Parts: sequence; structure tokens; C-alpha cells
Amino acid sequence: MVGAGSRGGPPRKKGSSGRSYRAKTGLTIQPKNMRGRKPSSNRWLTRQLNDPFVAEAQKRGYRSRAALKLEQMDDKHKFLRPHAAVVDLGCAPGGWLQVVSRRCKLDAGKAKLVGIDLLATDPVAGAQIFEGDITDETSLDMITSAIGGKADIVLSDMAAATTGHRQTDHLRTMALLEIALDFAEDVLTQGGTFLAKAFRGGADGDFMTSLNQRFEKVRYLKPAASRAESVETYLLATGYRRPEDAPDEQGLI
Repeated sequence: MVGAGSRGGPPRKKGSSGRSYRAKTGLTIQPKNMRGRKPSSNRWLTRQLNDPFVAEAQKRGYRSRAALKLEQMDDKHKFLRPHAAVVDLGCAPGGWLQVVSRRCKLDAGKAKLVGIDLLATDPVAGAQIFEGDITDETSLDMITSAIGGKADIVLSDMAAATTGHRQTDHLRTMALLEIALDFAEDVLTQGGTFLAKAFRGGADGDFMTSLNQRFEKVRYLKPAASRAESVETYLLATGYRRPEDAPDEQGLI
């Protein structure tokens, strides 16, 4: 007997990521019709309903599929160490906080976890969460105080609202990356880690030069839970060096 999608059977329907979106019934799960909903909203809902990573995140009690991205990156590169002090910039809805809380063993009371976002974020066990703007120096001072002045890891899953104008979106992305890096330089301990969302073509030469001067190793990451069609990527910089220990331009990595 020939199965569906094999030679001689009907082709399997796929989403824009290339993954099959067929449910067990053999039909794509479709959102309920709602008057006034835009076609783009219907497409987004269909993708969410059929995305295996969304389903897995929900099954495991995570607030977003982004939690799986962090897990996958850490599974490979092992940067979430037990008892580390961690700052999460742009933490809503809290998926990354949940992962850090579990992997850094906050229940042992030896780690610190601080998050901040413009949006309200429901409490996460062991985390101190602020609602504020990281472009506001007062907010950053508040985070620095909460973490005790030093952090082993600074995370940023922030993304600027897109306008559709490529140059404007690039500038907004770079602004967030630079703010996150500036903060990381203020609080990271020697050998610390910086992980930030970027976009293909979103990190320019000067920014990458700064990263390579300040960290021993810099990598671009694309976790499996990040949709293949998305321009989203992540920059992982490990082995933070204090300014006095950083190489000059002749010693770039």
C-alpha cells in the first residue's frame, strides 16, 4: 500500500518553512473563520496551529517557541551554567526566563536572574522582572543593581518593530544590538557570555569588529526552532575580555 505523499499518492501539503503541516487526519489544521480577519492573520494562525515547535513548547509548559530556540542553542554550546548570574533583555513573555531558571538551577538559591521588557511579564520562579525601557538609563541602572553589579551571561531576544523599509529596519536592529552590547560590557564578568538576536545582514562590520575585539569567540547561530524562511539569527559571543585585555586591530580574531 502506497502512503500519502509517496509516489502514486497525493503530495503532502507544506508550510512556507518546508515542513509538512498535515495533521493526523491528513488535513491541514485551519483556524476558525472570523469576519474581518486579514489574510495575513489567517496565514499566521495556520502556521502557528501546525508548527510542531509551537506544539512542543505548549506541551512542556513554555510560554513561547522561543524557549526551544534557547534550549537548542545551549544544548550545542553549553553556555547556561549552573548558578550563573543572568540578565534577559526583552524578556516577555518569559520563555527564556523559564529555560534559564531550570538550567541555571535557580531553585538552589545560588544564581541570580533578572529580566526586563516594555511589556508586562508574568512571574517566573527565581526571577526578578522589571517593566521598563532599556533605552532609559534609569532602567539599566535598576537592572545592574538587581543583578549585584555583575552578570555571567547577558541575553537579548529583542526585535525592533519592522516598517518594511529595509534601511530603517536595519538601523533599528543595530540600535538594539548596540544598546544590548553596551550594557553587556558594563556588567559582564571576565569570560562572560553575550547572546543576542540579530538578522541576516543586520550586524554591520563595525559592530562585528567590536564583538571580536571584546570576546574570544563569536558565532552566528540558527536554531532548528527558528523558522527556515525567517531572517532571524543569533550572535553568540563567549569569553568576554576586559578592555585592558582586548587586542588591538592587529590582533582581531
